[in-house]
Amino acid sequence: MKKRQLGNSGLEVSAIGLGCMGMSHGYGPASDKNEMISLIHAAIDRGVTFFDTAEVYGPYVNEELVGEALKPFKGKVSIATKFGIQMDSFKQVLDSKLETIRQSVEGSLNRLKVDSIDLYYQHRVDPNVPIEEVAGVVQDLIKEGKVKHWGLSEAGVQTIRRAHAVQPLTAIQSEYSMMWRTPEEELLPTLEELGIGFVPFSPLGKGFLTGKIDKNATFGNDDFRSIVPRFKQENIEANQVLIDLIKKIAVEKDVSPAQIALAWVLAQKPWIVPIPGTRKLERLEENLSATEIKLASEELHDLNDVLSKIEISGERYPEEHANRVGK
Repeated sequence: MKKRQLGNSGLEVSAIGLGCMGMSHGYGPASDKNEMISLIHAAIDRGVTFFDTAEVYGPYVNEELVGEALKPFKGKVSIATKFGIQMDSFKQVLDSKLETIRQSVEGSLNRLKVDSIDLYYQHRVDPNVPIEEVAGVVQDLIKEGKVKHWGLSEAGVQTIRRAHAVQPLTAIQSEYSMMWRTPEEELLPTLEELGIGFVPFSPLGKGFLTGKIDKNATFGNDDFRSIVPRFKQENIEANQVLIDLIKKIAVEKDVSPAQIALAWVLAQKPWIVPIPGTRKLERLEENLSATEIKLASEELHDLNDVLSKIEISGERYPEEHANRVGK
């Protein structure tokens, strides 16, 4: 497994990480814990050193799963987790009050069974707490040895600049894929300028770019995609034009559509580390093999040219979630 460094931070991780959320949250019923621990161990066997979770996934149970799975590998892997979203009467609320962050870090350290969190993200920007104050408390946590690196998730570029000025950021996490290229407009140039790494979640478009989701797909109430406009039947149908393009390239290279989608993300910048999630060993192996696929600069240029002419139908979030990003 190739390694990549997240910006100028010195944090080196596997070129592809493993997003662990879906093992216990967001995509239907939670999987068997022992099976998921085995899958995480299989990822380590194949060179993965970067694992992503969050306090609110479950809540708590995903951190507990990751902590139990990675306990034997302390010091050999990097764990990213997140603070700033709390549950209140079964609803998510943004809360980055300084005392809440301190409570969150202690809970995460305990559940992850570590002395220090490798990468600690603010999960969403809290409009009620100035980002400078958040950066200040994280700076204190770094001085105390409870956190090694920090980042922001789905933050706007001005917030990133303000946070970075107080305590340098190691990584920004946001959605990025062949079907969501908005980060290219402002975010990626800003990160390159500031020397901050980029960790794209949903690099496979929440499963859509695998080519296995068609207009007949249905999602249960415990699957986040059931409320995502992008996954309405008419939008799935309209966006098949993108799948047709990816499948064409995949056939030419004798690889899978998912591998093309991941190779495309990896080819954009050397400081980008995508974190596709899965619950299946064969999907894990398929995803990790994307690091071996080369897209030459001319191929990438031509592909991006075609992609820019494809209009994606459907928003990536329902309105209540969309209001929390890019702040």
